[in-house]
Amino acid sequence: MKPLVLIFLGLALLPAARAQQVQRDIPYLANGHPRHVLDLYAPEGARNLPVVFWIHGGGWQAGDKTDVKLKPQWFMDKGFVFVSTNYRLLPEVDMGTLTRDVAKAFHWVRQHVAESGGDPGRILVGGHSAGAQLAALLCTDDRYLTENGDSFKALIGCVPVDGDTYDVPAIIETAETRLRVHHLPPRVNGHREKFGVTPANHLLFSSVTHVAKDKGIPPFLILHVAAHPDTTAQAQRLGNVLKDAGIPVTVFGAKNTDHSGLNDHLGGADDPATEALTRFVAVALP
Repeated sequence: MKPLVLIFLGLALLPAARAQQVQRDIPYLANGHPRHVLDLYAPEGARNLPVVFWIHGGGWQAGDKTDVKLKPQWFMDKGFVFVSTNYRLLPEVDMGTLTRDVAKAFHWVRQHVAESGGDPGRILVGGHSAGAQLAALLCTDDRYLTENGDSFKALIGCVPVDGDTYDVPAIIETAETRLRVHHLPPRVNGHREKFGVTPANHLLFSSVTHVAKDKGIPPFLILHVAAHPDTTAQAQRLGNVLKDAGIPVTVFGAKNTDHSGLNDHLGGADDPATEALTRFVAVALP
């Protein structure tokens, strides 16, 4: 298991930002897998600050917790502790096991983030791409949290970024129809296979399946690339389901960007999606 590494960055190195403490490769399970680790970023002198729990993308088969770009510093400057987690990947484990890894990382945060100045009772969950699906599922299907003794009560918001699988059956039908009408071969290991082949599994891993009134589901900010038809349709689908259940939701389509750019530039100056995030955070914080 990798040793815990502490990195201290002072204002001399970050002239326009708050000093920070970064803890890398913290194990969130004893004697766990090498990917059962997370990184924690805290402003110097942090005390009882709200927390961001971030889930990386990569198609559930790749990616790493270090793919956070501007977000840790932006959130710390807003007065948050920022946590980014790894999890085991397909095909080594199935989707249910992978999702439970994320929930176990969340549980570690609940148990230990106060030691680094975070408030375990105020957590915003976010993620990009595959991480957006996982974030939305974690915030709508409470069984993943309750299995570890946690609940929606700790959640202050959810920010899924450019996900295409909030409604898994819909994206499967969309993708497979597109291939069929253009006489193209079916994809190998597409969404149908990743989410467990059966229609029941596809529904199970769809956050829209689990949205209901009075569950304690937190407010959502759903960010998507405005020019991408699939992530736009999925964002609107999830947004409409949340709205119908009386859950506060904002759906924001970012222009002049792409799937990677939306994630990479989040937290940047003069970035419209970041401006939407700023407004959301101001309302979400109790």
